[in-house]
Amino acid sequence: MSAADDLLFLRSVARSAPGSRRPVLATIVSTKGSTPRKAGSKMLVAPDGRLTGTVGGGCGEGEVLEVAARVAQGAPACIVRVDLTEDLLTWSPAVCGGIMEILVEPVEEEE
Repeated sequence: MSAADDLLFLRSVARSAPGSRRPVLATIVSTKGSTPRKAGSKMLVAPDGRLTGTVGGGCGEGEVLEVAARVAQGAPACIVRVDLTEDLLTWSPAVCGGIMEILVEPVEEEE
């Protein structure tokens, strides 16, 4: 699917979404080091909270979901910096140790 097709799909989701919450798109725009997903990976957060896609899971995705909830209510788009390097000090062997920058933006209906 092309980027234009992706955008058409997301706009159709936005048009069909009831209520005051907007669908939100999270896109990894840059990565450094070892990360669970690479630049271009996307996650759509529907108004009802359903997720399509992923930006890596775990605590980093949790940070993005917190920001997405605010954007869904009308906050401006922003970049979330997910730093996984501090996780190297934790007990989990599943950590990556890189840094991701993720654009979190509302999916606006085409006018």
